[in-house]
Amino acid sequence: MSYVAATTLLDSALDRQLQREAGMPLAYYQILAMLGDVPDRTLRMSDLAAITQSSQSRLSHAVTRLERRGWIRRRPCSEDRRSTWATLTDAGYAALAAAAPGHVRTVREHLFDRLSCEQVRQLQAICRTVLAGM
Repeated sequence: MSYVAATTLLDSALDRQLQREAGMPLAYYQILAMLGDVPDRTLRMSDLAAITQSSQSRLSHAVTRLERRGWIRRRPCSEDRRSTWATLTDAGYAALAAAAPGHVRTVREHLFDRLSCEQVRQLQAICRTVLAGM
């Protein structure tokens, strides 16, 4: 129960900070961050949905809103007509870069500043173990 409470409260704090300072919810930031971290800032929509743990329809709705802001561009995949590519635009990268310092500050304030160096290493090891099992 402590884990559930901690992650729920952390996600809420991160979402509030991003809404207040960057005008975007945490879910949008995560989409931009995932695209900003891959070659050519491009992923298939299906892969982006899997990485962000979103349904295809929920991701599509979010990407539509991000497209309206000029932060993401979609295009059909020439190799697989059932797939669509999502690309982080320069404007989207700039929005991500502008939002990142406040996001990092909030993560540090609510999580890492409360842990010792050893606890951070343990948390990393625990998360890697859990992820490997999933």
